[in-house]
Amino acid sequence: MKKQTKVIELLTATPVLTEVTVKGWVRTFRNNQFIALNDGSTINNIQCVVDFENTPEETLKRITTGAAVSLTGTLAESKGAGQKVEVQVSKIEILGDSDAEKYPMQPKKHSLEFLRENAHLRVRTNAFGAIMRVRSTLSFAVHQYFQERGFFYVNTPIITGSDAEGAGEMFKVTALPFDNTPRTEEGKINYKEDFFGKETNLTVSGQLEAETYAMALGQVYTFGPTFRAENSNTSRHLAEFWMIEPEVAFNELADNMDLAEDFIKYVIKYTVDKHEDDLKFLEQRLLDEEKNKPQAERSEMSLLEKLNFVLENNFKRVTYTEAIDILRNSKPNKNKKFQYLIEEWGADLQSEHERFLVEKHFKCPVILYDYPAKIKAFYMRLNDNTEPGKETVRAMDILFPGIGEIVGGSQREERHDVLVEKMKALGIDEEELWWYLDTRRFGTAVHSGFGLGFERLVLFVTGMTNIRDVIPFPRTPQNAEF
Repeated sequence: MKKQTKVIELLTATPVLTEVTVKGWVRTFRNNQFIALNDGSTINNIQCVVDFENTPEETLKRITTGAAVSLTGTLAESKGAGQKVEVQVSKIEILGDSDAEKYPMQPKKHSLEFLRENAHLRVRTNAFGAIMRVRSTLSFAVHQYFQERGFFYVNTPIITGSDAEGAGEMFKVTALPFDNTPRTEEGKINYKEDFFGKETNLTVSGQLEAETYAMALGQVYTFGPTFRAENSNTSRHLAEFWMIEPEVAFNELADNMDLAEDFIKYVIKYTVDKHEDDLKFLEQRLLDEEKNKPQAERSEMSLLEKLNFVLENNFKRVTYTEAIDILRNSKPNKNKKFQYLIEEWGADLQSEHERFLVEKHFKCPVILYDYPAKIKAFYMRLNDNTEPGKETVRAMDILFPGIGEIVGGSQREERHDVLVEKMKALGIDEEELWWYLDTRRFGTAVHSGFGLGFERLVLFVTGMTNIRDVIPFPRTPQNAEF
């Protein structure tokens, strides 16, 4: 079998008139002579020139958009504009036909909604090929960052009996029959007869389990699928998404901020360096899309400017209390331009507030910390010496231009008695989380961690505006196709 050469290799090769074989999918075929071929290795096509006078008519008819072909020929300097090299084809093999009348991915602009309906084929377009290559590299960079720094990768369970966020919007996992479901004397579902002998769900976070491993291995991270049954059809929500969650023993909140900032800058820089062509294409795509928007809704920065904005600026660290004062006295708040007005301390910040702080006030990424305890999760460490009614926790959120919050984390509550009190106040069953409390009983220590929604990161790096466009097969309310 003749070894094939990737398009990305051919485009950077010196045209030395050597024979090459390239396999891929036809993007366009014009004048019965010029094939634009793409194999997924790069956003760029290679031009392959067919000797149509000496090629059977039957073969030429089968070279259609979407067809898979194997082409053998000579790599030569291109005579046409737009590319340095081309393949002068001497042998054509049609590997898989594509009916030109029925193939959905015709070489024209398609709506994102149409492409979502054809998610199995949309990766053959320039935009989605670029997005998925960027996603792959970001994923690799995540592992590389942590592995190079001595972290251990932990596979936390996908089926769980606990709700880490206390959100209650979880997918139930059951093997019980839907007809004649076993019930208790009180008429409730009898989970003791279920597969696991208790109520179980798909996980929303691997954090609690990762904490237990951090208290033995020192520094760990999870990177896996998580699930939320939130009936929300917005451009920011998925039912199935991937989370990156590092946990580090002996790290305080400031160390956690340092780690998160360093990590984000590393993975973005690694990806920008690897994907110049893909990101330039996505930048132009975003500019073209924004031309149709009113000036007020357009981004102030281009895609690459936004990425460099993160790489080149130190993240500003601001307490929640300082942020509330800034927002309360801001023009959009005083002029009632915010959809949600900031009137008092304790308000939960919305995306519009977060973006104002980053884009208008500080003009750099922002890390907000020391949030009110009542709007944060039970496992976050309570600050000492806070006034009654204004208790704060050692929580942190990282805010980015265009999207607001991208990372949420905290120093964890390491004191057994304080954690038990918080769980009681929130009605969280101690017996259900006995194993989590054990880490506070035996060799407890200060530790911290954060969570980063991977799709949120891909959204930021690619400049896309809908989270359904940065995961291969989105899972959303009323949609589990493919």
